[in-house]
Amino acid sequence: MKKTLLVLTLVTSGLANVAHAEEASLKATLNKIGLENPEVKASPVKGLKTVTTPKGVIYVSEDGKYVLQGPLYDVSGERPVNLSNQPLVNKLNAMQNEMIIYKAAKEQRVITVFTDITCGYCHKLHQQIKGYNDLGITVRYLAYPRAGVDSETGKQMQSIWNTADRKKALDEAIRGEKVSPIAKTADSKVDIARQFELGQQMGVTGTPAVVLEDGTLVPGYQPPESMAAMLGIKA
Repeated sequence: MKKTLLVLTLVTSGLANVAHAEEASLKATLNKIGLENPEVKASPVKGLKTVTTPKGVIYVSEDGKYVLQGPLYDVSGERPVNLSNQPLVNKLNAMQNEMIIYKAAKEQRVITVFTDITCGYCHKLHQQIKGYNDLGITVRYLAYPRAGVDSETGKQMQSIWNTADRKKALDEAIRGEKVSPIAKTADSKVDIARQFELGQQMGVTGTPAVVLEDGTLVPGYQPPESMAAMLGIKA
């Protein structure tokens, strides 16, 4: 019995040492590429770790030797699913109180749109809000000023997101009406920099950028009927 316990102790100790060595190697690799104390979790692929960075999700081998950058897709189902953005979906939904939401009366699906009030195709999408809603698609907006949060557009969008009636302010801005400036202060209820940073993490490079409920990113404008078809909504 004593011999068995000794063997088990040695095996457990050995596994712990291996795990510690791999963890140290992984940490060294992340530090080498400029990441300090990043969020590291298990990934859907054996041998890889999911690492959330300010610029998106990357994958690192458990021994710290290899880094993979780019979306990871699950193609086992009817439609490819972007797994890379799934760790960020909870973060996205946690911003619901900051969103400008156009809710469908008979909601079947929800899309989140990173938008820019100076973007022509964002205007086109917004002008068809009723079409999306009529098909059962709720549209939730987050701010993504392409020129950056400190640009003139960014300041205008910061104002829109901090007005008492955000929907009215956004509608007016899309129609080309002047946005009344509201200075950003420590008391501002919404800081669109957080939304912009999340967009970058999710891989947004232009607007409009649509995020589906499973985290899949659909870049560019899709008319209501095409979006409904993509979401599996039957007219």
